[in-house]
Amino acid sequence: MAQGTKSISSPVRIGICAPSTPFSREGADRVIALAAETHPQAELIFEEQCFLEHGHFAGSDGQRAASFVALANDPTIDAIWFARGGYGAARIAATAISRLDSSAKRKTYLGYSDAGNLLGALYRADIGEIAHGPMPTDIGRMDGDKAIQRALDWLVDRQPDTLAPDLINGEKHAAFNLMTIAMMTGTNLMPDLKGHILIVEEIAEYLYAFDRAMFHLCSNLAGHGLSGLKLGRVSDVPENDRPFGESPEAIARRWSEANGIPYLGRSDIGHDAQNRIVPFGLFKR
Repeated sequence: MAQGTKSISSPVRIGICAPSTPFSREGADRVIALAAETHPQAELIFEEQCFLEHGHFAGSDGQRAASFVALANDPTIDAIWFARGGYGAARIAATAISRLDSSAKRKTYLGYSDAGNLLGALYRADIGEIAHGPMPTDIGRMDGDKAIQRALDWLVDRQPDTLAPDLINGEKHAAFNLMTIAMMTGTNLMPDLKGHILIVEEIAEYLYAFDRAMFHLCSNLAGHGLSGLKLGRVSDVPENDRPFGESPEAIARRWSEANGIPYLGRSDIGHDAQNRIVPFGLFKR
C-alpha cells in the first residue's frame, strides 16, 4: 500500500490558492498527478486565481483576497494549502481575515515563506490549525515530490514522521521565514508568541541583511516572553564584496542572547525539499 493511503475513507478536500505570486498550470498538473498516485483520498482543488497574472501578483489584491476567503468560508473544504510564496500576502491578510466566518475556524492551513503573513494573522486571530510546511511550488525543486508527499502525509493523515524532529514535547512552537516575520513585527498581522519557541529560516539573503533582520526581530521580541529561538537552514547566501565574518548561527545566537532570548540550536526547516512541518501551538507527542 502506498504511503499515506490508509487512514480514512472519506475524501479530504484541499483548496489551493495563491495569496502572493502565480503558480503554473504545469506545476499544478504535476502535483495533482502525484497526489492521485500517493494519496487518492485527497481531492486537490486549485483555484483558477492561482494562474492569474497581475504584474508581480497572482491577480489583483481583491482577486487574491476573494479566492482565499471563498475557500476558507467553504464548509466543504477541509484544508487550505498555499500554492507558493513570493510577495503579496501581507497586502491582503488583514482584509481577508476580517471576512472569515465560522467555517474558517475548522480548517487546516499550510504554507511557508511569504504565506507566513497569512499564517501569522490566522494564528493571531485563533482561526484554524496552522502549520509551516511544504507548498505545491516545491514540486519544482530537486526531490520536490518528497516535499509534496510529506505535506499530504500531514494534511491527510497527520503522520508524525513529517514533523521537524526537534520539536519539544509540551512546548509551544511557531515557524516563519526570517524576513517575513521581521517585517510583520509591530503590525496588525503579528501573533502573540509569548511562551513559544520561534523557529526561523532564510534563503538568498546577504549575511548583513540576515544580521539586520535578526536585530530587528530580536529587539522587537525582547521582553515579550519568548521561550526561545531556533534556527532552520539558511541557504543560497550570495557572496558580498567582502566576507561578513560571522556565520548565520553566530548571528542568531548573538542577537538572541543580547535580547534575553534563549538560543536553542538548529531546526530541520528551510526553503528546500527537506523542509519539515511545524504545527503552531502546543506540541504533544
